[in-house]
Order: sequence, then C-alpha cells, then structure tokens
Amino acid sequence: MIAAKNKMLELLRENKSGNPRGITSVCSANEFVIRAAIINARRNNQPALIESTSNQVDQFGGYTGITPSGFRELVYNIAMDCKFPSENIILGGDHLGPNRWQDESSTSAMQKAKEQIAAYVSAGYTKIHLDASMKCADDGSPDIPLDASIISERAAILCKTAEETYENMNSNSEPPVYIIGTDVPPPGGAFTGHDDIHVTSEENVEETIELTRTIFMKNNLDEAWKRVTAVVVQPGVEFGDINVFDYNRSKAQGLIKLIAQNDSLVYEAHSTDYQKKEYLRHMVRDHFAILKVGPWLTYAFREAVFAIANIEQEFLSGRKDVVLSNIINTIEERMNANPKYWLKYYSGSEEEKKFKRKYSYSDRIRYYWSDTTINEALNRLINNLKKNPIPLTLISQYLPEEYYAIRDGQIQTEPEELILHKILNVFNIYNYAAYGGAD
Repeated sequence: MIAAKNKMLELLRENKSGNPRGITSVCSANEFVIRAAIINARRNNQPALIESTSNQVDQFGGYTGITPSGFRELVYNIAMDCKFPSENIILGGDHLGPNRWQDESSTSAMQKAKEQIAAYVSAGYTKIHLDASMKCADDGSPDIPLDASIISERAAILCKTAEETYENMNSNSEPPVYIIGTDVPPPGGAFTGHDDIHVTSEENVEETIELTRTIFMKNNLDEAWKRVTAVVVQPGVEFGDINVFDYNRSKAQGLIKLIAQNDSLVYEAHSTDYQKKEYLRHMVRDHFAILKVGPWLTYAFREAVFAIANIEQEFLSGRKDVVLSNIINTIEERMNANPKYWLKYYSGSEEEKKFKRKYSYSDRIRYYWSDTTINEALNRLINNLKKNPIPLTLISQYLPEEYYAIRDGQIQTEPEELILHKILNVFNIYNYAAYGGAD
C-alpha cells in the first residue's frame, strides 16, 4: 500500500528543524466553529485540523449523536460549501480509549475502545490520541492513578487496532499519526478549582516515551512508532470559571530542554484557550507545536449570539409582527432542565451558578447548542435579523469589532457573518502563534 504524505508529520518536523511553525487543533462539533476553522484555513492556505473527543463522537453517537463517519460527513459538507479541498482537512480523535466506559470492567471498556478506534480510523481520521489513562471499574481505587505500564500496554492494544483497521482499508490515504501522553484535564474539561495547576515533570515525560516505545516494539508496532509524533503534557496553562493561568516559560524549562533533545517528537498542549497571543507564540517556539483550542471558540460564538439577541430585543421587541427568539432565557431554562453537563463543574450559590452558566470561561453552554429547543431559538434569532436588517448603530453598540469590519467592507450585516467574524477573531490569535510573529 502506498500512502500519501502525512501533512501533520511534515508540519511538525518543520517545527523541530528550527522553523517555529505550529498548528491549531480545533476541538469542537459546533457547526459555526467548524465553518470558521475552514474559512480560516482557506484564507491562510493551511490545512484545517479539526478534532472530536471520545465523549462527543463514538460508534454509538456520543453526546452529540454523531458517529465518526457522521462527523467526517459534517466537516466535509461544510468544506464543500466553503470551496475548501477535503484533502486539506486533517481529522483528529482526542482522548480515544476507555473514557466513555469507565464504569465497566477493563475487558469490556477496552473492547468498546477498540471498536471506537476502528470506527475513527475507518472514517478517515488520521490523528489519533491514544489515551488509556482512565481507570475502569476493576482497576482499583479511583484515587490512585493507573500504573504507567498498564496505560502503555493498553495504548499499544489500541494502536494495534488502528494499524490493522488502516491496513484492511486498502487505501492510498494517509496512515494515522499518534499522540501519546495523558497529563491533561479529563475529556470535557477539568472540574471546578484550579489552585494546583502544575507543569508535567520531565521525568514523567521520559517515562511515558520510553515505556510506550518499549511496549510498541514488543508488540511489533515499529512502523507505528515512527508515526508517534507528539506527547501530551501540561505546560502550566489552564483556565477556571473567571481566571486564566498564563504560560510561563521559566516554569516549563525542564520540558523545553527535554523535547529539544528529541529529534522526532513535539508537545501537544491542551487547554490553551484564552492565552495571550504572545504566550501562544512562545509555546510554539518552545515546541508545544500543537495548540488545542475548543471552549474559547464556542465562548466567542456564545458572545456573538448573546450580542445579537440583545440587538434583537432592542430593535424588534416593539414589533407585533415579530416573535422574538428569547434565546438567552431559553438556554437558561434548558440547562436547568438537563443539568448533567454543568452541575459538577459549577459551584457556589444559586446566583453564582447562574452567572457561571452564562459567562464561565469553561463554557458549558457548548454542550447545549444541539438541544432542539435552543436550536430552534437560534434559527429564529437569525431569521428575525435577516428579515429585518440590523442598523449599523446597534452593531456599533453591541459588536464594535464587527462594526468596523462592516465599515471596511470585510463582512455584511448578516447575523451569520457577524457570528463567524467573532469566532475568526480568535483564530487570528492562533494564526499569529502558529505561523507568524516574532518574540
């Protein structure tokens, strides 16, 4: 089988060769975010790396109700609509492993994890994060981390499934590249409280690399090991409900020196959301070449929707022929009716939790946009303001950056364009970090 060149490997090897290039990994199933990611990639002549997590998308549908092949179809359809070539899309699977089935035995959970991996690879995903760090029901006390050797053994089992699936596809498509390492918040985000943000020790990274390499060789995964391209670590970046922990180069010196000595591996950094552009640029230069972002993009989406909802209220509330979307209240009602995606993440008084449901950096609203009632309200909001074009004065009031973009002829007053522009402002920060700007 002759495989196509792997764009991920090429880009990351460039980072290790002295050219401080990186790539933004978009981890979201939000259609506006995916569209913005593709528009951004098209504008900058770059590949679009779009990922789904193990709890978002799996062989049973995940919490989105979408399978890996369904997610691929969603992304490719948006790309076609944006006139973006599908060969420039890199699909990634994040935290693939027994995460979804931790309440089952390790045998049962790993069997389902293998099926999950196979479904991802069969659907054309070429970036696979092997994450077997989650304890299953028969793995002992949840308070004691799973032994590193067991994690590596299970990662090898999952990798072998991915390799066999790819070989059986009999395709000229790119073979999977693999991400190892687990020192990150759990899929979906960390729980409340970030007082103990740490930086992964270089000793832990060395152990992860050496253990995984040894077990891969033992399982005849020599060729797959050549495509292990990044290690997930915690560089000390994170965000809470109202605060952001910024990247501090001095605290990450051990990690930086370690990876500089490795010719083939870079770091993948999770939870880079809300970092300043200069800090993100520093991270890329320090070989944190894969910058994962998710909540910041849906946070920007939420900001735009709330601003447009305020415009709708201000502009159309007196019109007897218009039924307002009432989307902000609708979101609050639906989140309270189904609290499973925010309840264990938000603490405090009822008023504090109400505030966090709307404005927390962790943006748990992102789990609710697919709710039928909320989706209907969003469509009503957009249609109301398409039928009744928004006055520039109100855009200036509620969306000042978009106001100037309209004045400069970059976008129109259509609500979808306002939303996309708001999200693209975040992408501009990552563009600077990944392939532009100097220290």
